[in-house]
Amino acid sequence: MSILILQLPRRPRQAVAEAAGDGEAPATRAVPRLGDELLYALTHDGMTLARQGTAKPDLLPRADTVVAVLSPEDVSWHRITLPKAPASRVRAALVGLLEDALLDDAEAVHLAIAPLSRPGELTWVAACDRAWLAAQLAPIEKAGIRVDRVTPAVWPDDPPAGYFRELPTEDGEATAMALTWSSADGVATWPVRGSLARSLLPDPLPVGTRLFATPAVAAPAERWIGQPVAVQSPSEHLLQAARTLWNLRQFDLAPSSRGLSTVSEAWRKFRTPAWRPVRLALAALVAVHLIGLNLAAWEQRRDLAAKRTAMTDLLLQAHPDIGAVIDAPAQMRRANEALRAQAGQPGASDLEPLLQLAASAWPAQRTLQTLQYDGSALSLLTDGWSPMEIDQFRAALEASGAQVLVEGNRLTLSPRRRT
Repeated sequence: MSILILQLPRRPRQAVAEAAGDGEAPATRAVPRLGDELLYALTHDGMTLARQGTAKPDLLPRADTVVAVLSPEDVSWHRITLPKAPASRVRAALVGLLEDALLDDAEAVHLAIAPLSRPGELTWVAACDRAWLAAQLAPIEKAGIRVDRVTPAVWPDDPPAGYFRELPTEDGEATAMALTWSSADGVATWPVRGSLARSLLPDPLPVGTRLFATPAVAAPAERWIGQPVAVQSPSEHLLQAARTLWNLRQFDLAPSSRGLSTVSEAWRKFRTPAWRPVRLALAALVAVHLIGLNLAAWEQRRDLAAKRTAMTDLLLQAHPDIGAVIDAPAQMRRANEALRAQAGQPGASDLEPLLQLAASAWPAQRTLQTLQYDGSALSLLTDGWSPMEIDQFRAALEASGAQVLVEGNRLTLSPRRRT
């Protein structure tokens, strides 16, 4: 399953400060346009890069899943106890808990809860500018690309990790090196210059600390930190960010999924690597069922063939004069009837047995007007029996193995046919 990972542009801090001074909404000062290029990475297995580069939204490669990644400095982190509240009231409860900790107005901030969080337990909450994030997603989805997830580039994690990268200065002319430090205590980003920057790091670094740097700042980062760092390109960092379980598309920024969109989204999720064991289990279950059905059908065909062979053998043993066997049961009945007729014994459909059956159940004081025999059935014309008499007559004959057809005053008797 292919995954397209997009790096959302870093929110300009200078534009935000100017907007705050003149009263203009910060998100409107850095609204991306449809023609702006985005850094992207494409993977087919979630582990290796298939393509990378920059492209306008309408020229981006298509993929089954699209993930957008926010810059570390565009997300703030807050550690709280997740309130126990109905799903429709969770965001309001979060705003009530974080109102004093948020720098912006609570209604302008977008909040997202850490994955696998449980009410009543400590959890992380990510916060970012809601209008700005919506403005970042708008031109992408306008180009026909549905963003399934929005993830942070760095999140609170253990063991700790440091990510060195270059950042353009506010004037856009020089390049500064910044360090993003993530640990179980949160995420922080600061410029790497002066002695204060080094004092912000734990000394010594915790065991298992992971250090990464983009190629442009790898050498100065090693000199500054005093130990080797793993070189990681921005595209490789996007690939790493896409593997997190975080998804900031929650609450009012959750993607709308209705009708065919719901089916499409469910199908995309089903094709993700996380659902691969389920797909394999379903395929194995279908294969077992198919094999079982084929075995059952083969067993039934074998039993049916054995029964047909047994009937044919019985027919040939009882009537050796029969040549070709086409329908063993029918041929057996005809041969038996022929032998019975040759022996002079009456059959079930002969006149005498039918008259005996009729006489055994004939109502007292009733006379017979006329009768007719066609070789297989006996028709009796009565003199106007009551419905009770007809029902009693029919019940008595059916109990003796015959069937009675009533048509007005005519009663037709015949042997019950075997199936």
